[in-house]
Amino acid sequence: MSELITPDLVSLDQDLGADKETVIGRLAALVQRTGRAEQLDGLLADAIARENKTATGIPGGIAIPHCRSTAVLEPTLVMARLAQGVPWGAKDGPADIVFFIAAPEGADQTHLKLLAKLARSLMKKDFVAALRAARSEQEIVRIVDDALGLGGTAEGASAAGAGTAGATSAAAVPASVDARSGDAGDAPAPVVQTADAAPAAADADSHAGKKIVAVTACPTGIAHTYMAADGLTYAAEEMGVDLQVETQGSAGFTKLDPATIAAADAVIFATDVDVRDRSRFAGKPYVASPVKRGIDEPKVMIEEALANAANPNAKRVQGAAGGAADEAASSGGREGWGTRIRKAVMTGVSYMIPFVAAGGLLMAFGFMIAGADIANVADDVLTGSTLWNLGEFTLAQYIGAVLFKMGNLAMSLLVPALAGYIAYGLADRPGIAPGFAAGLVANFMDAGFLGGIVGGLLAGLAAYWLAQPRLPRWLGSLMPVVIIPLLATIFAAGLLLLVLGGPIATFMAWLTEVLSGMTGASALALGAILGLMMGTDLGGPINKVAYTFAAAGLGAATAANTAPQEIMAAVIAAGMVPPLAMALASTVAKRYFTVAEQENGKAAWLLGASFISEGAIPFAAADPLRVLPASMIGGAVAGAVSMATGVTSAAPHGGVWILPVIGNPLMFLLAVVVGTVVTAAVVVALKHVGGAHGRVADATRSREDAAAVPTTA
Repeated sequence: MSELITPDLVSLDQDLGADKETVIGRLAALVQRTGRAEQLDGLLADAIARENKTATGIPGGIAIPHCRSTAVLEPTLVMARLAQGVPWGAKDGPADIVFFIAAPEGADQTHLKLLAKLARSLMKKDFVAALRAARSEQEIVRIVDDALGLGGTAEGASAAGAGTAGATSAAAVPASVDARSGDAGDAPAPVVQTADAAPAAADADSHAGKKIVAVTACPTGIAHTYMAADGLTYAAEEMGVDLQVETQGSAGFTKLDPATIAAADAVIFATDVDVRDRSRFAGKPYVASPVKRGIDEPKVMIEEALANAANPNAKRVQGAAGGAADEAASSGGREGWGTRIRKAVMTGVSYMIPFVAAGGLLMAFGFMIAGADIANVADDVLTGSTLWNLGEFTLAQYIGAVLFKMGNLAMSLLVPALAGYIAYGLADRPGIAPGFAAGLVANFMDAGFLGGIVGGLLAGLAAYWLAQPRLPRWLGSLMPVVIIPLLATIFAAGLLLLVLGGPIATFMAWLTEVLSGMTGASALALGAILGLMMGTDLGGPINKVAYTFAAAGLGAATAANTAPQEIMAAVIAAGMVPPLAMALASTVAKRYFTVAEQENGKAAWLLGASFISEGAIPFAAADPLRVLPASMIGGAVAGAVSMATGVTSAAPHGGVWILPVIGNPLMFLLAVVVGTVVTAAVVVALKHVGGAHGRVADATRSREDAAAVPTTA
């Protein structure tokens, strides 16, 4: 018998609820009752969170909710045959066969492969028919074990399905599915002649000789990855198309043979996550959709891929992995330029942050060791002495100068990195060189981070448009490494030098002067505005604008001009507030928060202390109309208090862990505490007015009902 499923993990013909959340709750309760999960609430929260990303219902009246969870102790399958179908997101109606897969975070490869194999079996009609015909929990376990290759013989499932036409044990996936994935022993599914055989044969004749490769991947990598692979494979067999699939799942994967890719007419990406090493498919026409479409509409995806293969103007995979151009095309061209530019700027910011963090902390350590004046004498120290011959300088001055200079040089890459990776976000690898060049020009002209953003966008757009024409192969090979970088650099860097750089530099000089002179009420207002922005979308574009504004200006701070460091401190203090406030509110006012939210609150303490605003996102996603306004108010208070009391930060990130490099640390902590208390009080008040405690009480009763489900229910 399999370790994955036992008779007490099977529920036959019971009413487990009218909605999928209730059903998942009752199946999760079975996992806990059998000693396979430490706590119901954690498992239920993870399962519902996964379900909310993408509905797990598939055609044929089947649902396969699944999750990884730290609450799970061992890989587990729970199966329910519902007395009444429940809507689960499938196009053809409700689901009455439900498999709940609960995997621990550290599940071993053997169990992950078995779970993937079960998911594949659910794509077979005979396996599902056997499940519907089974008369006992023991028969269900035997059918599943046979499908996983753990039972006695294939006849077990056939016997279980006696009386159901065509019901046999679940054959393993065809050899053409992930033939190199290591799932040894899988045999091709039997070909059954039906009334549709003639049309299928006609399709096969029309597509004879066509070759397609596909990649399937989903966030969890347990179920949809493999089910989409099988859906595409079965559809391809009916259509007479040679299709090879690479499943990038949790059970590991083996890359498609380069020769197979080279011979393919088109590529299908059925993925919800980035494709690993996407550049292998460069130049191939492709179709890209969420992984679930590979289950729901595999034949349509194959037809689209074949149509693109015959269309010389069809979108083709760019020459770099996971490029933004491909992402835009993957959504069917529906993504507008505004969205693409926003995503590119966020890409640049995300790549810029490590430069800021490393450089800022190194400079801060230099200040701690050698004093603030080291910024003025570091070059003299390093050129006039060595570690073995300090001359007129002390060891502390020398070490401080070394740390400060390393940090200063790292910070000098801030604008080029920002510009380079903005260009990368728009045009993939060909945009990096012109983007960095434009960033260096922005540095040269003192255009600051604003010049870097403008230069990166110019370089990325130029590189993107230069890559669009379809050129002869001999010329196309030169484009990404020679022609595109050259022409895009001339365009972006030249435009900055000749036209745009001067006005941007003038504006940045004015802005720096204004900020340096801000005191009293004006400084307090700036802190409030920055804090408001930090709490608006919790790590989203508005939050990142405020952070980038602060971090990019940090390199301009001097002993005489601490305004950039004051702005940085205000941003950090305000960014810590939302998760800390949610942690506080969910601790002191539990009746307004579900058990899952209370569990998230425990993690939010550490996330908030570490300046990770995203720690409040689970709360904002569940109740945005209360959480976001409260976060904005508390963030504004924290930013205002920080600026008004002259708190400074020489480091751009770290939360409480950078207190040694915070100027006026007590007032910094006070700003965070006041903002946290204000946000927590506001969110609790809003929840009370809106009757949130009633909603939580209903959810608690549902969870208790789930826990009370009978063992065989």
